[in-house]
Amino acid sequence: MKIQYLLFIAFLNVSLLSFAQSNKGTVVTDTLYSKNLENDFGENPSRAVSVYLPPNYQNSDQHYPVIYFLHGFMGDNKMMDMMASLLDYAIADKKIKPFIMVIPDEKTTYQGSFYSNSGVFGNWEDFTAFDLVKYMDENYRTIPKKESRGITGHSMGGYGALKMAMHHPDIFSTVYAISPGALTIVAEYGPNSNTFRELSAIKTIEGLKKSYFGAVMMAFGRAWSPNPDKPPFYCDFPFVYNDDKLTVNQEVLQKWYDNMPVHMIDENLENLQQLKAIKLDWGRNAGDRFTLQCDMFSQRLENVGITHFAEEYIGTHGSGIYTKEGRIPQQVLPFFDFYLEFSE
Repeated sequence: MKIQYLLFIAFLNVSLLSFAQSNKGTVVTDTLYSKNLENDFGENPSRAVSVYLPPNYQNSDQHYPVIYFLHGFMGDNKMMDMMASLLDYAIADKKIKPFIMVIPDEKTTYQGSFYSNSGVFGNWEDFTAFDLVKYMDENYRTIPKKESRGITGHSMGGYGALKMAMHHPDIFSTVYAISPGALTIVAEYGPNSNTFRELSAIKTIEGLKKSYFGAVMMAFGRAWSPNPDKPPFYCDFPFVYNDDKLTVNQEVLQKWYDNMPVHMIDENLENLQQLKAIKLDWGRNAGDRFTLQCDMFSQRLENVGITHFAEEYIGTHGSGIYTKEGRIPQQVLPFFDFYLEFSE
């Protein structure tokens, strides 16, 4: 009798362990080489790609929708370590049906690619929209159609998600931008902030490391107005100070506008009309450079008749997002669950 009881307990423990394991997804990290990222400035064209595979992926032949998540400035694919537990929770709590999620590493030597085609430092938009999506469809059980692909991201990643969706409605049907940045030029991005006064006085890359907004502006420049003949920053800026005199380079300013979503709406109006669902949100206390530009982008979408969701919530740029009570499992993932197609 005692032996039978011990065997039963052992069987129960194995069953519970198997059940627990079946309710957790798996994270796989691959390396993807892209010719679109080949360059002469030391940016690595081999990129890490972290993929979340939902529970029981290995034990079935089911195909899944895919959410592409774009990380923020100074981030990389390693944020999947945190995201995986939120996905496990949302699936187990029946907030969402199982998804595949992908986070590529698009951090550069200058901290962030802004998911843009530089032509000098790599074509990061093409890598994301074409190479990454193709790789996922060829190597994982995705549902390979736009109606089953969503794109999202936080901060720089929110910017990238909007840009990808505006340019590629034939690839992504649904977009959710979490506190997106770089939508237009306001506040610390503007000519009369301290940013460009500081930047104009900095002459070395080492000096630039002491200026956060200066580093962001160099990333903007390398993404949108690269200049391989202009060391040490190898880019042009729209605003330059000589002593206390401001000079505006209108040609460079236009290049920046051409890559900022507030100014991209008219040219991409037909693309925006093709998207199934658009949402952006931002924290009320995130700072003017986020609250002003997000409100401007939403207002401009409204003015041209683009149906979308825009939400200001009580929080900062980073608070209340990556927790079980936060935006990811409570807002972002259910949004995609509602709008993406789960059938092939």
